[in-house]
Amino acid sequence: MTVLLIFLGATVGAPLRYLTDQAVQSRHQSLFPWGTFTVNLFGCLVLGGLAGAGSAVPAPLFALLGTGFCGALTTYSTFGYETVRLTERRAYFAAAANVVVSLAAGVGGAAFAYQTVHALVG
Repeated sequence: MTVLLIFLGATVGAPLRYLTDQAVQSRHQSLFPWGTFTVNLFGCLVLGGLAGAGSAVPAPLFALLGTGFCGALTTYSTFGYETVRLTERRAYFAAAANVVVSLAAGVGGAAFAYQTVHALVG
């Protein structure tokens, strides 16, 4: 049952990642990978909120949303690939900004969502 829930979450998360990336990136002319940044930040917020809810979130729902949806929505491999591509294009500032901003926003977003939901639920 858990594997099926993870699969169902992933069937929503993966296409949503692609569509969001395409929609966001098409609105920017810069080299910075805004699409990947957006999906990773959103995934950090959702996963941080789920973690902050603690035991209020049943394990099957966490498998569906946390593991399946967020796992397929977010993409560390694309983040790494895009950073390497930026350095290959000698866009060092954009590459460094991608690393620093993505990590700070992701960790900060997850911590913020965790604390907010934990305060509301727990």
